[in-house]
Amino acid sequence: MRLGLALGYWGRGPSADHVSLAREAERLGYDSVWTAESWGSDAFTPLTWIAAQTSTIKLGTAVAQMAARSPTTTAMHALTLDHLSGGRVMLGLGLSGPQVVEGWYGRPFPASPLTATREYVEVVRQVLRREAPVSSDGRFHTLPYRGPDGTGLGKPLKPITHPLRPGLPVLLGAEGPKNVAQTTRIADGWLPLYWSPSRPEVYGPALADLPEGFLVAPMAQVRVCDDVAAGLLPVKAMLGFYIGGMGHAARNFHADLMSRMGYEEEARRIQELFLAGRHEEAVRAVPDAFADEISLVGPRERIAERLESWRKGPVTDLLALAPDPHTLAVLAELNS
Repeated sequence: MRLGLALGYWGRGPSADHVSLAREAERLGYDSVWTAESWGSDAFTPLTWIAAQTSTIKLGTAVAQMAARSPTTTAMHALTLDHLSGGRVMLGLGLSGPQVVEGWYGRPFPASPLTATREYVEVVRQVLRREAPVSSDGRFHTLPYRGPDGTGLGKPLKPITHPLRPGLPVLLGAEGPKNVAQTTRIADGWLPLYWSPSRPEVYGPALADLPEGFLVAPMAQVRVCDDVAAGLLPVKAMLGFYIGGMGHAARNFHADLMSRMGYEEEARRIQELFLAGRHEEAVRAVPDAFADEISLVGPRERIAERLESWRKGPVTDLLALAPDPHTLAVLAELNS
């Protein structure tokens, strides 16, 4: 099992320690570093900054939101950074949800998310292969554009820049069983949001027969500390926001996933509290047991014991949300 460093997205402003953490992870032998985006900082710019100050560590987006860019634009970002970094990019993509797609990007959330995802990935792969001019007759992604408000003058184009790697890895953030199953067919890897080593059945039979070389790269908060309950508070804060605030009461993919993992009543309670503006209560309502099973928190010995269960399953890459160099070093030692 390889290790990656997950940096997420910025909060109020740039994170002063992201470059130093990435450089320390590279020194410790971590395989990859990952950035993200929601509705603030983007995923590609910080990753480019990190690329310029590292030399070997792989560079991943976990995830770049599909609604933020057309598939050709995303492919341009990926192939450009791949050239600049010497072939280190791993393109992680995610559809996001209606709240972000319609509220932030001003686009309709696709009526068929699986179809939209499949079309998007195919266009990205066409650009990266550069075998012919890019074209698509998709329901959601049509190239050239053929809508009634178009000029009719568009024509299929090949990228001017030759991609460094036609097979640049494409990974997908997927949560529902059907989405996960499709991911194993059309992508090079999967980025689970919540992974519990004891509950692989939550994602259905799709994981029973994975393609050779397929990456399973979940994110997990990792924190070396003496007080487990205190160490779990940042995990609970993240869950409170994602379960309660990252979506609508009637459609929240993160809450649905928590429900499938055996915490349906708790997920709905967190949503109710968060949407009522009772954010601190929502965080406290997150069960310690749920926060604990999807993270690695506690003294070194406890993390070492729990790390074994992560190694036994299909996980190929553990993407650690690790807050400090000491935690990075301990995890590297335990995984060596």
